[in-house]
Amino acid sequence: MNAISPPRERLHLVLMLALTFSTGIIDAVGYLGLDRVFTGNMTGNVVILGMALVGADDLPVLGPAIALVTFFVGALIGGSVLRGSRAGWNHRKTALFLTVGGILAASGGVIASGTRDSVLLYAVTGALGLAMGIQASAARRLAVKDVTTVVVTSTLTGLAADLRFATQQDQPWARRLIAVGLIGLGALVGAWCVHQGAAWGLALSAVITITVALCGHLTKN
Repeated sequence: MNAISPPRERLHLVLMLALTFSTGIIDAVGYLGLDRVFTGNMTGNVVILGMALVGADDLPVLGPAIALVTFFVGALIGGSVLRGSRAGWNHRKTALFLTVGGILAASGGVIASGTRDSVLLYAVTGALGLAMGIQASAARRLAVKDVTTVVVTSTLTGLAADLRFATQQDQPWARRLIAVGLIGLGALVGAWCVHQGAAWGLALSAVITITVALCGHLTKN
């Protein structure tokens, strides 16, 4: 396998951090604009679904279930596409991230239409779950340490566990802290976008994702 040069490795880190910010936006849009559904954070969906099954606070069941299933399918698709591919960025990863950007843009278009049709909104939930599954799978194969783009629980755990060693060069505390902050900042931006129109949040995430795909493609191995 080809080694990834330090400049490319740093670029990949920046690109995955951008997608982490984007995921915060998407999850805020999903939770606030699609009836309390996370489309990137599957841990949240499992918790919501567990509570909903006993009728707690009228929490949704179908939305989180759709997101869970489609996220799994998306991750399966991403893994299948990248099976046997070489290390670093390649045209398959570019195609996957462009697909994610396209799904986000199309989903934003549906929401922008002003539809309140429940079937269409569930379709958007499924599409976003599928997109986030593909993104997570592609990011996993890119293997930027401590940046999965969709969850920060393990990142936060690593940050806390290794904090006493933060002065050592091999402890990536800075990227961990930035990843946690970015997903929170993304959620803040996403919540603001929902007040202006949820489609704006998905449009912004689509632009970020497509930009990431193109930047990565231009510097592929």
